[in-house]
Amino acid sequence: MIKSKLAIRYLFVLFSALVLYTISCAPGLLWQDSGLIQYRIWHNDIEGFYGLALSHPLFYIVGIAVKYVSPGEFAHRVNMVSAVAGAIAVANMYLLVRLWIGKDMPAVIAAITLAVSHTFWRHASIIETYTPWTALFLAELIVLVQYAKTNRVRYLYWLGFLNGLAVAVHTLATIPLVCHAVFIVFLLIQKKIRPTRLAIILLFWVIGALPYEFLIVRTMIQSGDIAGTLASAAFGTRWQQAVLNTSMSLKMAKESCCYILFNFPTPNLLLFFAGGCALIRMSPSRGFRNLLLAMTALFFVFAFRYTVPDRYAFFIPFYVMASILMGLGTHDLLGRIHHKALVLAVIFFSLLPVGVYAIAPMIARNIGTRNDIPYREDSTYFLRPWKTGYRGPERFADEALDLAEAHAVIYADVTTIAPLLLAQQIKAKRPDVTMISGTVNSEGAPPFNEQTFGSLLENRPIYVVSQKPGYCPAFVLGDYDFVETGILWKVVAK
Repeated sequence: MIKSKLAIRYLFVLFSALVLYTISCAPGLLWQDSGLIQYRIWHNDIEGFYGLALSHPLFYIVGIAVKYVSPGEFAHRVNMVSAVAGAIAVANMYLLVRLWIGKDMPAVIAAITLAVSHTFWRHASIIETYTPWTALFLAELIVLVQYAKTNRVRYLYWLGFLNGLAVAVHTLATIPLVCHAVFIVFLLIQKKIRPTRLAIILLFWVIGALPYEFLIVRTMIQSGDIAGTLASAAFGTRWQQAVLNTSMSLKMAKESCCYILFNFPTPNLLLFFAGGCALIRMSPSRGFRNLLLAMTALFFVFAFRYTVPDRYAFFIPFYVMASILMGLGTHDLLGRIHHKALVLAVIFFSLLPVGVYAIAPMIARNIGTRNDIPYREDSTYFLRPWKTGYRGPERFADEALDLAEAHAVIYADVTTIAPLLLAQQIKAKRPDVTMISGTVNSEGAPPFNEQTFGSLLENRPIYVVSQKPGYCPAFVLGDYDFVETGILWKVVAK
């Protein structure tokens, strides 16, 4: 009876989160990395073009399956993968805290806190890898709680399998993997599990991570470069320095603090500290407590000193841990002061971020991002996590393809290339136009460099999306002039 009630409540949380994220989900094509994800799914590409660390093969296998079996517009179907995974993650958060503490209110607060945290909500509204990873990571914590309560080794088998799946979705899972490995080694030393059990756990992990392992082995065989393949699997093609960065600047520290405060713009943030203190008393086992503390610290440090441009997204694992601790803090607070007004206040403050995000673009007009993307007002685009009805990328792509001359070449940066290519390929629109970027190009695109550019310009009209350094080749900016043509710039000889 208790299990059936808990299942009903889990499904209610799942349905509620799914309604929220379905409403907020972007209906069509997207900019930048999300657009490139759509492009890869359209082309059934599970390996990608940034190295194995950014291949995320299991995520793309799911996306490709959805492309084939789900009805509706391609881009919207793909975006809904993140929405559904985000809803499962929120429901898993509820289940984790509910199984741990045994009470609904702390579990509900933890689930709401994660659901409306800005970066998580934003990535549940567009196609990205973070919400599927979060759903799997919280499932790992659920089986760990069950193991801590029962000492049944079958939960460790599930832990191995779930973490293997998570690694095949996103290499962020290697941080929990290290923590799980240390935890299991201690169990071996304390003779709580036998070596044969460890072998089974490893087998389940290998099964879960098979999609990623397949790519690694295939690349090793094809290239013959074992060291290079392992480096690609760990860092991608150009992110080793960012991943291993140990330096810190005041600017980075300020940014990181702003990211955290914007995700939890509520007095409930104080519950994080109360939950941290309560964790010591409320953990089902010392090993589980140490695991949670270690993962919280590692997630925070990893994101805090990471130097990639979109590092704000890498705080999501820390926000997951913070939401858990806020749930514990809620339990501790209400256990000390049980008053109906306090309960209502905690619920109200858990929903307060929604109002903050609604008014944030009116307050912060200049957020330090580029401002030359057509049909994208950056303060609204970045500060409001919901993407309900947003079709800016499609409007841009349709208009750019319509105004380009016959057999034109359009040079686009990484932000704008995917909607152009997808609008052309999905709608069979303007096949005579060639798109070129530093990432992906139209099939059969001509060489585009300083040596070939002059002769190419003599034979075909060339447009660029942006005149800004970094988004337009330096040799074009230095040696040619531009004529504004609608939302594009036509390149002309000086």
